Amino acid sequence: LTMTIFPLAAVFAFVVVVEIQGQGSRHLQPRFANCKQALNLGFNESGIHSIVNPRRRNGQRMEVYCDQTTDNGGWLFFQRRTDGSENFYRTWAEYQEKFGNLSNEFWLEGGGLENLHALTSNGSYELRVELEDCENDRRYAKYSSFAIGSSEQQYTLTVSGYSGNAGDSLRLHNGSRFTTFDRDHDEWSGNCAVDYHGAWWYRGCYHSNLNGEYLNCQTDSYRAASWHQFRGHRYSLKFIEMKFR
Repeated sequence: LTMTIFPLAAVFAFVVVVEIQGQGSRHLQPRFANCKQALNLGFNESGIHSIVNPRRRNGQRMEVYCDQTTDNGGWLFFQRRTDGSENFYRTWAEYQEKFGNLSNEFWLEGGGLENLHALTSNGSYELRVELEDCENDRRYAKYSSFAIGSSEQQYTLTVSGYSGNAGDSLRLHNGSRFTTFDRDHDEWSGNCAVDYHGAWWYRGCYHSNLNGEYLNCQTDSYRAASWHQFRGHRYSLKFIEMKFR
């Protein structure tokens, strides 16, 4: 009989992995609350990891993509754009849940905005946005405080404490509610999601539109997946990642 005890955060107490040699084996995998907890327990490879789904009381897991190397690791991805293969012009209900493929383009596996709220509602979290243009110039924006509100709050974005080299194109959106083409919560008389073909924490309307259209580096459309202070409103970025820890 060999026994390994993994100390986890108090809420999870201990997880025991038991192996009975010669009689088959039974594994109770350690239950991670997020990518940072996985990293702290020695799971230091970037890629797909299983964490506890915060909306399932029975301990059901969900797969997420973790970045365990950038800026000391522990980052949990909730959005990635790489080639335009995934449609991001979607309904409120679809953004509440998930879409895409963790190996390429996606919106958070396991529960979208609902899980973003659940995962950021307790404790203190950072946000990191990675951007790359078509000349392979890569920039980042990091925020020391990040949280997403509940469905009753229309998933209000709380973000502050910018650092980085991409410019702060989220400051305008702090305190904004999420808007899709079928749920208008912005401060404009129209619907920013409809006019700019995205889904975002629009105000009236945007300095960033990272769920806008992936236009293969075009520079002439306000519908582009863009970051105003890095290449402007009409530049469709080649690569986008959003992650938190």
